[in-house]
Amino acid sequence: MTLPLERKRIGISAGEMAYVDMGEGRPVVLLHGFPTSAHLWRREAWLLAQRMRVIVPDLMGYGESEQPSDAELSEGAQAGYVGDLLAALDVHELAVVGHGVGGAIAQILAIEGKPKVRALVLLDSVCFEDWPTEAVRMAKAVGPERETAESAEEIVRSTLALGMAHRDGLAEDDMAAYLRPWQRDPAALFRAARGLTGRAVSGREGELGDLDLPVLIIWGEADPFLPSELAERLGEAIPGSTVALLPGCSHFVNEDAPQVVGPLIYEYLRARYLNERHDHGGEPVTVLLERPPAGFR
Repeated sequence: MTLPLERKRIGISAGEMAYVDMGEGRPVVLLHGFPTSAHLWRREAWLLAQRMRVIVPDLMGYGESEQPSDAELSEGAQAGYVGDLLAALDVHELAVVGHGVGGAIAQILAIEGKPKVRALVLLDSVCFEDWPTEAVRMAKAVGPERETAESAEEIVRSTLALGMAHRDGLAEDDMAAYLRPWQRDPAALFRAARGLTGRAVSGREGELGDLDLPVLIIWGEADPFLPSELAERLGEAIPGSTVALLPGCSHFVNEDAPQVVGPLIYEYLRARYLNERHDHGGEPVTVLLERPPAGFR
């Protein structure tokens, strides 16, 4: 069970964007991918908010944000919308954490430098020219006559099923949270998929090599959409980056291994973004690198 993420709303260039803004301190923005929403970060947001200001948008066209029929929804456009949000919130320096498509948006923000990204965490991220994923191809292939609530639900459920190694770990309430935005406007799912091109991160390996900031790359070893070889390639492209491959995990590592992903992000940002020394006064924290035994809390 997790506490809910309460959204605020703000008008930006493409419409009304929903976002979470919680905690105090140096800001960090958490970016979800396709076909999820800010709900993906329902655990990590509360953890990071213990030391940081955590901003978690629903990307335009996703979650509780407006689902405009005429807005551009490419990765580059989404980076611009996130930039609009951060400017409105008077955030000019921050850490960025991105999963999947959110990872592509995070790379664009870091490369373009407005606002200034001081630390970067990429989870099973869209990168290079390895695009689109199977999930996006499925949605792109659906014709207008089949853009129904039933088709949208089938794609979301199958994407999560393919992208999770431990499918029984996702509660039906959480599945319902992922489905709800697409049930409100089923065609929005297919618009979101058609908007994704991958062009904004393709051919930018040299610019990644010019990044001068701490970068953590987290990847599920069994990711069927974006193979773990991409994590190694990203690690080689970005000087000084750290790569963490999670055994027994698939694409949605937040869902497969929340006991690992949250503490990894938290400790990395605490040390490399907040520049805090480790406190040896507390009890040690258990970090598991595979599925915990039944009954573990």
